[in-house]
Amino acid sequence: MFDDEEVIRVYVPPGWPGVVRPPGSEGWLKSAEAFLLDCCPSEYRGYGVLRRHPIVLAGLAKEFVASQLVATRSGLTGMRTSLSGFVDTATSDQAAQVLQAEEARLVRVARGVELVDQALRDARFVPKL
Repeated sequence: MFDDEEVIRVYVPPGWPGVVRPPGSEGWLKSAEAFLLDCCPSEYRGYGVLRRHPIVLAGLAKEFVASQLVATRSGLTGMRTSLSGFVDTATSDQAAQVLQAEEARLVRVARGVELVDQALRDARFVPKL
């Protein structure tokens, strides 16, 4: 027999955003929406269609994060050359480190957005042995 307050555990894969509740749990859709909106320009919060259709929001979030990643990688490629003669080498190296950290963050965000999008499309995650 089960208690009225049975806890249902849902597996979420590595890379699942910590701020998003597991799919199917109470508040999951609201937490997914908040996460996805945080990944997009703030103006997206004003568009009702994105709040009514989280799959649309997820698609836009995927595109936006991907474009940020492309821009960050592009900036990193030409950083040292474009700053040569304007700042010292140490400053140029520090700026490159900022972009490298941002690239790593965006890779993690992109993974999280992809996983949330899959869950919104009813994917069920299972642990891999």
